[in-house]
Amino acid sequence: MKLNTKHATIAALSGCLLSFNSFALDDSNDGEILIVTAELEDTNVLELANSVSVIDAEIIQSRNAQHLSDVLNLAPNVNFATGASRGRFIQIRGIGERSEFKEPVNYSVGVVLDGIDLTGISTAATTLDIQQIEILRGPQGTLYGANGLAGLINLVSNSPTANYYAKLSASIESFGGRELSGVVSGPISETSGYRFALKQYISDGFMGNDFLNRDDTNNLDELSLRGKIVSQLNEELELTTSIFFADIDNGYDAFSLDSNRHTLSDEPGFDRQKTKALAFDLDWHFTDNLWLESVFSYAKSDLDYAYDEDWSFTGICDGLACDSELAGFDWWYSSFDQYQRDNDNVSLDIKLHSKDNDSAQTSSSWVTGFYFRDQQIDLTRQRTPQDNDFTSQFGSKNIALYGQIETPLAEQLTLVSGIRFERRSSDYFDNDGATFSPSENLWGGKLSVEYKYAPAKMIYGLISRGYKNGGFNTDGSIEPENRVYDTEFMWNYEAGIKGLWLDDRLTLQAAVFYQDRKDIQTKQSIVRSQESGLLVQERGICPCSFTDLVDNAATGSSFGLEIESRLQTTDDLQLYATLGLLNAEFDKFKSFTHVDADLDSIPPVPVDLSGRDVAHAPNYQLMLGGIYHFTDQLSFNPEIESKDSFYFSDRHDVKSDSYQIMNLRLVYQQTDWRVSLYVNNAFDKDIQTRGFGSFGNDPRNEYARGEYFQFAAPRVFGLSFSHEFE
Repeated sequence: MKLNTKHATIAALSGCLLSFNSFALDDSNDGEILIVTAELEDTNVLELANSVSVIDAEIIQSRNAQHLSDVLNLAPNVNFATGASRGRFIQIRGIGERSEFKEPVNYSVGVVLDGIDLTGISTAATTLDIQQIEILRGPQGTLYGANGLAGLINLVSNSPTANYYAKLSASIESFGGRELSGVVSGPISETSGYRFALKQYISDGFMGNDFLNRDDTNNLDELSLRGKIVSQLNEELELTTSIFFADIDNGYDAFSLDSNRHTLSDEPGFDRQKTKALAFDLDWHFTDNLWLESVFSYAKSDLDYAYDEDWSFTGICDGLACDSELAGFDWWYSSFDQYQRDNDNVSLDIKLHSKDNDSAQTSSSWVTGFYFRDQQIDLTRQRTPQDNDFTSQFGSKNIALYGQIETPLAEQLTLVSGIRFERRSSDYFDNDGATFSPSENLWGGKLSVEYKYAPAKMIYGLISRGYKNGGFNTDGSIEPENRVYDTEFMWNYEAGIKGLWLDDRLTLQAAVFYQDRKDIQTKQSIVRSQESGLLVQERGICPCSFTDLVDNAATGSSFGLEIESRLQTTDDLQLYATLGLLNAEFDKFKSFTHVDADLDSIPPVPVDLSGRDVAHAPNYQLMLGGIYHFTDQLSFNPEIESKDSFYFSDRHDVKSDSYQIMNLRLVYQQTDWRVSLYVNNAFDKDIQTRGFGSFGNDPRNEYARGEYFQFAAPRVFGLSFSHEFE
């Protein structure tokens, strides 16, 4: 699908309001600028040659966001898929994964919290005491390597305060939602300080199980604990210790045979995660211009994910046409699928920094570093009615050397060059007899030119290369030539402008980009008939088994526009907006045995997706809002979010509906306390976040192929309160 007049109209509308960035809800007008910490050097967001969004604590609090997925729609060209209790599968510019089952997954979007790698396990990415969320779009080949093909999300928690500080927050909302959290911070001594935070969030969820007569089978039960201790060991040495604990015990009963918010499952699933993590960040300043930073992290996660595969109960056909007494055989099936993973992750990142501070306009700097990551994942899959469990062990090691140098070319012109060489090796074996031990050498990097043509104004050009390592398909029924797939890599070309205008009342970030992808890794399916379904096949229906596989789909490309800005129109009114326009498609597509073929024939014919949009790549995303102060204490904050339709998968042609929703917030704030009344999705629109269309799962209509969806929350009313103690 090409960008059309509709998208141009949206761009023009956004141009009239050019008004959101990281500070959208910061009602002060003091020109404060946020610092991006994910980069090799901490950088002013308006001086970073990359399309990046920074979502600060004020925005998180105003939206009563409980999880990372609650704020992702604020960033242009960022999308997510559910298929779990939270939207932990993230796509940036149409690139990213949408599910995880028995096969090892290579992720395209990295997620990091205080130096702790949460990539692939971001159900634990709650927003407890978060200072800011940094979303870097485009390949991060220099910065993050193999898991940064599409981009990187960096969560930064708050640091200890110099004086005693405490905060208590609570909220209640629709569907039994309630939250209670607390923060305490202060000095330990003249040279060290602490900060600890704890939060519990509980909700019944917004699905109803009609068979069990329950309204809590898709519930949320999330406990988070976060701590940070900063110690100035001496004049040269500073140590930051971060601890993190998450206990997630969510239900998962999200798919309905009738594609609504009413399920019929007799065995509701769950989505559980316990994560214990620790990180040490050591800064050692040899001189004012030379220092060493070392970050060591360890995370241990126990994950337990399960779902009722038939989405129904064993007696669903009683008295209907699919009753076995009438049909002569059992139409229905019953299956419960459970995945238990132990995920241990150790990483070490050592960086040596040098900066020449002789001249603020012509200073040069460089960074060189070493990175090591060791991950071990042990999986047990239990699936009824299968008698034997499936078990596998997957280990991977990444070792990388990287560097970056900033070279002044003139007083206002700077060249930034970065490169990363990475060695990745892995070992896999399972109880089906599959073994793989691939190793490969990878490289990525960037080259950018920054021109600061006036104070607080910059234009830039960027070329960057990212990569995602190759992998393997473990199912022994897959043909040998399809068992291994190659590395995917991508070139990104980007140009942008950033700065402050109109006496610092207008803040703008805008970027255009083109991305050229090679050897795209995409998930497909092989469809096979089942002998037990021959009677059904005679009626033209296919009760088939599906074998997932990943392969390389030749080439693809994407181009688009990203705008973030705010406009302080008067002392009382601030307007803001984000806009993402995206055209991401397959240029050439190698034929697969594809489930979107005619299922009346076995096997289906190959399908060519050349020229089709990739999955989870809406052509436009738009958010418009404003904050109006009736008084110094009372403010009103309306927002409109809009997203185009998009394909849910590269395996079928089912699409989401486009939508427009409105969120409303009324906030009353005094010096040390705050009350907020809010309604999200005020007009109660249905928003689809995951969809299937390649199979039928309903025996009541003879398993005819259908479309099934998982939905975002309907209209939610809420009331939140917070009080600060100093």
